[in-house]
Amino acid sequence: MKLLLIEDEPGLRESIISYFIEEGNICEAAASYSTAMEKIHMYRYDCILLDLNLPDGEGMNVLKELKKTNKTDGVLIISARHDLDDKLQGLNLGADDYLVKPFHLSELKARVTAIVRRKHFDGNNWIIFNEIKIDTSSMKTSVGEQALNLTRKEYDLLIYFIANRGKVVTKNAIAEHLWGDDIDLADHFDFIYTHIKNLRKKLMEAGSADYIRSMYGVGYKFEGGEAKV
Repeated sequence: MKLLLIEDEPGLRESIISYFIEEGNICEAAASYSTAMEKIHMYRYDCILLDLNLPDGEGMNVLKELKKTNKTDGVLIISARHDLDDKLQGLNLGADDYLVKPFHLSELKARVTAIVRRKHFDGNNWIIFNEIKIDTSSMKTSVGEQALNLTRKEYDLLIYFIANRGKVVTKNAIAEHLWGDDIDLADHFDFIYTHIKNLRKKLMEAGSADYIRSMYGVGYKFEGGEAKV
């Protein structure tokens, strides 16, 4: 998952970032309203973790901006504000869930995972694309009865392709999704080609058809069937 944490409290911010990164996710951070607005305009995220009390702005306005620009990123509000009016306002503005501080990181992860499943796969743990089967709860992938040994990047790439099946995804979009802010340090996309090549090879060796289409000069498209959940 690619996440954006909007939180100004340093200790909480660092603990959440460390927790999600250790789980193999991309987790970017914004400590202020202004930085948050820059990031949501530049990138797409599977889920945004949004604190409402920011030093230079109101978190609710982030929701308003997402709605105004037709962004479809998932949003989980994390706030010490527990009044019903705040919860209702956040949900009515488009937030997917509301979690009151303090909370356990395990519950935070469960809420985020549930939002991403609802957004992309109707809340189900199983994704089936023709002969490809993915159990998102255990991160196990198979082609028919043949289990696949995918790296984390290959797994994330496959999920990203299926979630965007039938759409042309640019190399830049793939890089941003899989590497987040770190992509700014790269000056070419050869590593994307390598990951796609390895993923395609593993799928086909296990008996899968080749669903990855190269769109010359643009990016890639995953097509050839319908995903079931």
